Amino acid sequence: MKITGQLFRDAVISGANNISNQRQAVDELNVFPVPDGDTGTNMSMTIGAAFAEMKNAHDTISAGDAAKITASAMLRGARGNSGVILSLIFRGLSKGLAGKQEADAKDLSEAFKLGVDAAYKSVMKPTEGTILTVAREAYENTVSLGVEGGDAAEFLKAYIEEAEKTLAKTPDLLPALKKAGVVDAGGQGLIVILQGMLEVISGGAIIKSDSETKPSAPAAVAASGMANEEITFAYCTEFIVCKKKDANDATALRAFLETIGDCVVVVDDDDIIKVHVHSNHPGKAIEEGLKFGELTKMKIENMREQHNNIIKADEAAQHNRKAPVPPEKDMGFVAVAAGAGIEALFRDLGVDSIVRGGQTMNPSTEDILEAIGQTPAHNVFVLPNNKNIIMAAEQAVDLADRNVCVLQTRTIPQGISAMMAFDPNGDFVANRSGMTEAFGNVASGQITFAVRDSEYDGHKIKQGEILAMDNGKIVFTETDVTKSLVKLTKRLVTSSSSYITVIYGSDVSDEDAEAAYEKLRSKISDNIDIVLVNGGQPVYYYIISVE
Repeated sequence: MKITGQLFRDAVISGANNISNQRQAVDELNVFPVPDGDTGTNMSMTIGAAFAEMKNAHDTISAGDAAKITASAMLRGARGNSGVILSLIFRGLSKGLAGKQEADAKDLSEAFKLGVDAAYKSVMKPTEGTILTVAREAYENTVSLGVEGGDAAEFLKAYIEEAEKTLAKTPDLLPALKKAGVVDAGGQGLIVILQGMLEVISGGAIIKSDSETKPSAPAAVAASGMANEEITFAYCTEFIVCKKKDANDATALRAFLETIGDCVVVVDDDDIIKVHVHSNHPGKAIEEGLKFGELTKMKIENMREQHNNIIKADEAAQHNRKAPVPPEKDMGFVAVAAGAGIEALFRDLGVDSIVRGGQTMNPSTEDILEAIGQTPAHNVFVLPNNKNIIMAAEQAVDLADRNVCVLQTRTIPQGISAMMAFDPNGDFVANRSGMTEAFGNVASGQITFAVRDSEYDGHKIKQGEILAMDNGKIVFTETDVTKSLVKLTKRLVTSSSSYITVIYGSDVSDEDAEAAYEKLRSKISDNIDIVLVNGGQPVYYYIISVE
């Protein structure tokens, strides 16, 4: 049996629906406990970018053209490292099927080889035990089946079976997976997509989206990673309990909240209890909290309303892509950032175009490409400011109509330092070197929270605990945000440090930030300048830069 263009088209739709249906399960395989642009969601959004294109493709399309359109859409829609690698695998399929009306087992085998090669080349230091290993070993173990005229469905079935065998071995290749008792999320996501495709190629029907009255949800969930129908508990409820002297153990409060909702986080400190819950009855959560003391900083948000607003904004953005502007100067800048204060800071430093995104909000290659096109310069520096965005940014280089350099900034402080090092009198090469050297000399810290129980890098972490990160590495956990800030900053400071910038996020009030600043000021040498900035960023309570 050969794969026609119509079969390939329907298979992509089926694969997109399958990962959309299972993306939460794939997300939950992630072992890193910080809020993230999770693997399943990013992979669903990436192949979801091809869904609309395939849905509109005619029945007489060739296999080569269907693969080409799919690969192009996925390349531009790629989000996160897992999404980029997935798009490169499909790009290989496109090259392998180029010019072919139909595809047999040999065509598929050669196409998978091209995809594996492209994916490996895209990663500077490939880590085995990931989606890369799963795709490569599946190809290597099915080479003998890739014969001319061979049954394409049988070949794909064998490829998936070999991929599953390798996936089962990933915990033996990556200790972090073994400790967490999970397999690699990216490898699992790839298999889920291929299983959805095989369902059609082997003669079955297109897998339907769980949330549909219309086919597939990937395009609809692209902005938020969640279909509206999946929001079981509508109200995100947060508050702080100022504990009474005779308050009961907060375990009872947690137990009650778990009976009325999910995503329960209860952190019991000496004097306060921090509460977070998703529920359809926020009043019940508040009433129960009152039994333990007085409440402060109460916040109730309708997540369905938020979701709909995000979808509308995303759809509007899709219909309002801007044409590139002509270059007017030699050098310009694009930065990825989230938070009004951080965006303003980058603009003050000379950034021309801001791509809104970061942790939990990985922008697509298309988003970054459009920002490059809106930067009126012959040479454009891109500052991803997040390790999970670098690969998506790099995919935009070859698609842009001007010279682009992606600086490997992994944090907001690194991006700020790079911009501060820009010399308007220097040329492109000199600035590339100088900015790279500058951001390499910055110590970056982040204070965030754990989204799941985890045992990671020697730390036993409970959901809701405060996480302190030194240049992306978890170094300790705490229950108090201010204590974490002081402790982490002292860790980052060296004898040569002279300047500290503390950027506080949307979940920290101005009053709390000022109090934390005073506490930090009392613990740090007077020879070191400390600046407090309202960044307004999500996810991170504080971002710390030490130079």
